[in-house]
Amino acid sequence: MNGPFDGGRNGDRGGPDEPEDVRGIPRIPGQRTAADDLDPPAADVLRRAVESHARAARAAEPSREREEPEEPDATDEADEAAGVDSGADVDSGTSPDVSPAPDPEVSPGTPREPAHPPDPAGERDMTGGRDRYAPPPRPPAEPVGPPPSHSVLKSLLGAWALAACSPEETTHVENHLTECAPCADEALKLRDAVGLLQADRNLDLPPLLRARVLENCLDRRAARIPVPAWATPYDAETARLDALLRDFGDAEWHAPLQLRWFEKEERTARRATVAGVIGHLMTVDGLVASALGLDDPLGEPAPLSPTDRTEAFWRSAHPPPTRTIREPWRDQSHTLIRTVSFAGRGVAELSVSYGEFALPLRDAMIDRAFECWIHGVDIADAVDYPYPPPSGPHLHVMIDLAAQLIPSALAARRRAGLAAPAQQLVVPGSPGRSLHLEVEGAGGGNWYIALDSPAAVGTAERAVAQVALDGVEFCQLVAGHISPEEAAAGQDGDREAIRDVLFAAASLSRL
Repeated sequence: MNGPFDGGRNGDRGGPDEPEDVRGIPRIPGQRTAADDLDPPAADVLRRAVESHARAARAAEPSREREEPEEPDATDEADEAAGVDSGADVDSGTSPDVSPAPDPEVSPGTPREPAHPPDPAGERDMTGGRDRYAPPPRPPAEPVGPPPSHSVLKSLLGAWALAACSPEETTHVENHLTECAPCADEALKLRDAVGLLQADRNLDLPPLLRARVLENCLDRRAARIPVPAWATPYDAETARLDALLRDFGDAEWHAPLQLRWFEKEERTARRATVAGVIGHLMTVDGLVASALGLDDPLGEPAPLSPTDRTEAFWRSAHPPPTRTIREPWRDQSHTLIRTVSFAGRGVAELSVSYGEFALPLRDAMIDRAFECWIHGVDIADAVDYPYPPPSGPHLHVMIDLAAQLIPSALAARRRAGLAAPAQQLVVPGSPGRSLHLEVEGAGGGNWYIALDSPAAVGTAERAVAQVALDGVEFCQLVAGHISPEEAAAGQDGDREAIRDVLFAAASLSRL
C-alpha cells in the first residue's frame, strides 16, 4: 500500500514492469509493519501524532458540513468507485481491504490533480487524509455598504429611467423607490417621458404650434385687449425670426449675405451681415413707431426713405452690428404690438409715410410682416437652415396687399416710360381692362388687376390676360428675388399686359 506508514514501498497501482492486463487490478495489501517493531520512542511519537490528527479531523467535520455545499467530492467518487471506505478508523491502524482503482492515464509516480482548483486566498482543509477546497465565493445579492443619501438617489432617477445605472446603483434606486413616494412619482413620470423620446424625430417646433396654442388659450378665455387681425401677421413673423436668432453664435451673426431687389429693369444686390439685416428691419420699423408717436431708433431728424434710413444706420454703426442688435429690435416690435392693441380701431387708418409714398397703418403692418419673412429667408439661407413660409391666412393678406399696389406701381412705370401706355380712358370707379392673377397654393386666390388706371376696377368680364403663379413664387417676385421672366408658371392672353404686370410687381421691391 502506498501510504504514510509503508514509505511507499508497495504501491496499489501496477508498476511499470507489469503487463497491461494486470495493471489497475486491486490487490490485497501486504503485511503492515507493526507498531511494536518500531523503536519505543518512535512508536510513541507516531501514535500521538495519529491520535492528534484524528481528533482534529473529527472536530472539523461538523463545521465543514455546514459551510460546504452537499456536493460529491471527486476524491470520494474515486474512492467509492474503487470500493474504499473513506471512514476507516485511523486509530486502529487498519486499512480498507481494497485499494482505489488506478487511473490508466496517470503513471504511478505522477501526482493526481485536485478535483477543485486551489484557492490562493485560503488554506487547504486536510480532512480524512484528503485535500478539500472551498467553493468559489458567490457575488452578494445586495450591494455592499450603506445606501447613498436621498439627494444622490434622486439625482440618479434620470439615469435609472434611461437604464444607464450600474447594477449597484439600480438596486439602491429601486430599494429607495419602495420607501419614498415623491421619488416614485417622479421616476414614473421620467420612465413615461423616456418612452416618448424618438431619435429620428425633428426637434424643431412646428411652425403652426404657436398659433394652435394661442387659439386654444383664446377659446378658453378671450383676451381683454386682443391684437388686431391686421397686426397678427407682424406679430407672428417677428416671433418666428426671433426664434431663429435666439441660438445664433457670433459666427452666425457675422455670416455674409446679399440683399436683393429689383430696380427699374434689372436686379440689384447689396452685401450685408445677419446683424446688419436686423438693424435694417429695426430702422424701417421705426417709420411705424414714429407714426404712432414712439421713439425713432435713428433719433431726430431722420430720413423717411427706407433705403436712406438703412444707409444712415449702417454708416453710424461703429463697430458693425453684432448680436446686441437683437434685443432692441425685439423690444421695438413688442412695443409696436402693444401700442396698436391699446390704440383702438381708429388707429388702423393712420398714415405711415415712406417718403415717396404712404400707407395706412393696417397696410404698413402687413408690409413690415412681409419684409420680416423675406429677410428671415435671407438669414436662414446664409446659415443653411430651413425657414418655412407663413401660414395660409397670413400669406393671403400679404398677396392681397401686393395685388392692390400693382396698379399704382404700373402707373408709375408708365409715367417713367417703362410700360406701355394706357389703351382706354376709364372713369374712376368703373370697370376697365384687367389681368386675371391666379395664385395657387396656401394663401392663394384670384385677383383682377386694373391695367389702364389705378382708379379703375378690375373685373372678370374685362379680363384680357391671365397669369398663374404659386403663392410663394409670387411673393418672391414682389420681393425682387426672382426675375419677371422666370416667375409665371402659366400665361394666356395679351403678352404686353402680362409683361407690364409682372415687372410692376417686381418694382414693388426695395432695400
